[in-house]
Formats: sequence, structure tokens, C-alpha cells
Amino acid sequence: MRALIERYLDAYNRIDVDAMLTALHPDVVFENYTAGVLSVRTDGLDEFRKLAESTRYLFARRRQTVIAYAEQGESAEARIFFEGSFAVDLPNGVRAGQSIALEGRSEFRLRDGLLVYIADYSG
Repeated sequence: MRALIERYLDAYNRIDVDAMLTALHPDVVFENYTAGVLSVRTDGLDEFRKLAESTRYLFARRRQTVIAYAEQGESAEARIFFEGSFAVDLPNGVRAGQSIALEGRSEFRLRDGLLVYIADYSG
């Protein structure tokens, strides 16, 4: 499972949506939580692709690094260090070239040898 997660994160870091999708189950659910509040949820590969494609242009570079990892059965949790540099100006005042760095955690679940659930937590 760790190798599959690393493959997914490597594709994420390269901003390669097609490669990210090769690690995902057709029924994948993705959730993003900020400060404990669900901010984004996708159901299925098509919705995940649409989200990934729509956000790929936000960053000139981005990198998720696993700093701690635990696995139990078909589930895993990773503490993640995220760093990135924005490619565009955002409505909230963030400017192109501005950097971000934060720690969070991600939960993963496996089905049929692919990631069927990903939840990212930050803030």
C-alpha cells in the first residue's frame, strides 16, 4: 500500500493528473477538510479528474512529503508536509510566486489494489 501511495503522491507532485488516476479505484471518494470542516468532496473517478484538472494550474510547483506513516489492514494514515508556490493571483489576496508550507495528514483506504478513499486534513 505504501508503494501505491508514494506513486500517487509522486504524480501529484509532478502535477500529472493522468498518472494520479492510475492509482485510484473507479469508485474513489476524495475529501478535503480545513480546520475540521469538509471543504471539498468528490465521488468517483470522473469527479476526481475534474477537480484535479481544475486545480492543476494554481501551483507553479507543489510537493507533498510523507513525514510519518502508519498502516493497518486496508487503511493507512500519513502525516504530510506540503509546500508549494502559487502560479496565479487568487481572489483572497494570494499572489503568483507566493509560497505556502503547512503540515497535515491524509487517510487512505484500499480496494482491489487501488486507492478508494483519500481524505486530506489541514489547519
